Amino acid sequence: MKWRRTALLRLTFLLTLLCLGWLIFAPLWDPPRTPDAPDITGPLPGPEPAATGSQKPLQGRIDRIVIEKAARRLSVFQGESLVREYRIGLGFAPEGDKERQGDGRTPEGVFRVDRLNDRSKYHLSIGLDYPLPEDRARAAAGGYDPGGDIFIHGQPNQIEKGYRVPGDWTAGCIAIDNHQIAELFAATRIGTEVEIRP
Repeated sequence: MKWRRTALLRLTFLLTLLCLGWLIFAPLWDPPRTPDAPDITGPLPGPEPAATGSQKPLQGRIDRIVIEKAARRLSVFQGESLVREYRIGLGFAPEGDKERQGDGRTPEGVFRVDRLNDRSKYHLSIGLDYPLPEDRARAAAGGYDPGGDIFIHGQPNQIEKGYRVPGDWTAGCIAIDNHQIAELFAATRIGTEVEIRP
């Protein structure tokens, strides 16, 4: 009986030490990330948000959005006038046109805004009409899913204000900062043209 009590005390002591160790060291552990699991640490790089007064607020509706994947740039036009440029993050495998679900690519071509989502899992999102009929036909001929749900969106809702996921981390969407998507969302209407260039 005595050895059982001693063994039980030792086991309890060992479990207590393990729990304390976990509480102390678990926050320091950084598990490996898959392409779909973005790194959500670090301060926002680059200039302060436009809300600080460095730019005048965007007035009225926009007419066109041009996304240049290689330059990681989203340009906003009213008529022929360039009114905004935002730095972007793309799909986790950004080279080339999107072909199928899960390839991590951002599609290329001319699309239209077909929905505005203010209840997104990201800070607002602007939906594009990908896949187009030609994308669906290509996928049907190849016997695969062309994918869908391509958005211009902000940062994930679970990250702290003032942080940005670095690099190309989406599943094929275009990501911008939260203050930028708020401005763009307010100025965009259904049917707005979005051209995505290589």
